[in-house]
Formats: sequence, structure tokens, C-alpha cells
Amino acid sequence: MYVEDDLTLSYVTRDNLALHGYRIDAADNGADALQMLRKNQYDLCLLDVMLPKMDGFTLAEKIREQDLQIPIIFLTARSTKEDKIHGLKIGGDDYITKPFSIEELALKIEVFLKRRSIALPETSRLMRLKDRVIWDPVNMLLITGKREYHLTQREADLFTCLVQHLDQIVKREELLIGLWGHDRFFSSRSLDVFISRLRKYLGNEGLIIENIYNVGYRLKSVRD
Repeated sequence: MYVEDDLTLSYVTRDNLALHGYRIDAADNGADALQMLRKNQYDLCLLDVMLPKMDGFTLAEKIREQDLQIPIIFLTARSTKEDKIHGLKIGGDDYITKPFSIEELALKIEVFLKRRSIALPETSRLMRLKDRVIWDPVNMLLITGKREYHLTQREADLFTCLVQHLDQIVKREELLIGLWGHDRFFSSRSLDVFISRLRKYLGNEGLIIENIYNVGYRLKSVRD
């Protein structure tokens, strides 16, 4: 689903994405887009922020109330650091500022859709990390204590990487290049947002994410 009120940009973007093999449903305002989402099932959402009837940030929050796993990519002219961080905090998986490259957008879409389609072997589906911490990578479900968190695609990718290196340091550059494809400043700030979100999910159930200054992060088991 693609939501953009600039009809010329919308047509051009859709035509180019169609050449990459994607089928796109389009809306030019947030209210219509929300109705479309309630009637149809989509693999990914592309959202402008400055939309009539309902802005893209509000739309993203409502999408997250309905679907915690669908990837959301913002495509917007709002380029301030505050807007970008806000977009990620409310559930966005990526944030691309206009003007953007169709090739970059198509690549990001491809990466997100491939990650959604990856199915792990049944034997590795549930991972008990601590007595009260269970990770289900297939359904992107994190259970901590009595709480369940359905992670977004980006959160799940990051947490899976940390789990695969439990008690080991993962360098920031490895995370940035592995998940974002580069280590530019904004991606680095995005990583901080997602780490903070995962820490909140883990709470006080025996797992912490350590910040190794100027190096990276380590998911560490803490003695009870």
C-alpha cells in the first residue's frame, strides 16, 4: 500500500515499482488508506507524512494497532532529525526523505519482504533465553514474564542478531550494515532507538543489552 497525495510522484513511483514486479494499491489521503488496510491484506506500507484527512504519523500508529508486523517505510519531505526519530518510535521500520532513488526504495522493499518470508526450521522456532524470556523468531513474538510483544520486522531482525551472538559483542558497524545496508549517521541514530525499544521490552527478566562504548552492543544473561 502506497499513500502519497502528490499524484504525479505517486504515478511515477508506482510505475517504476511495477517494473520491479510489485503490485501497488494507492491512496492520496490517510483516511482512505486506513479503510483500504482494513479491507485488504498488504505485505508492506509506504507512507508520506504530510497527508490530508490523516497525517502519515497518525496513520502509522493506527496501522500498528491493527498489525504489529507489517513493515512501514516513510517516504517524506520532512527531514528533521526529530521527525525521523519520531517516525521510528511510533513503529516505522525505515524513513526515506524526498527526493529519493527508486533503486534504493526497491532494494529496501525487497530486503523487507525477503526477511518476512524467511521461515526457520520448526525445531528452532521457540527459543527459551531465560526462565521467563522466550523468543519466537518465526512469528516475531517476544515473551517476557507475563507480557507478549509482537515485534516489527526491524526490531525482530535486530533482536535475532543479538540472540545469535548471546553474551558476545556485536559491533555497531556490523549491525548497521547488516540491517540498514550502510553506517550513515541517521541509521546510527535509528539503531539507538531500536535498542532502547528492545530494552524496554526485556524489562527486568534477566536479559540486558549492554552498550559497549564506541564498539557495539551485547545481549547478556544476568544471574538471578
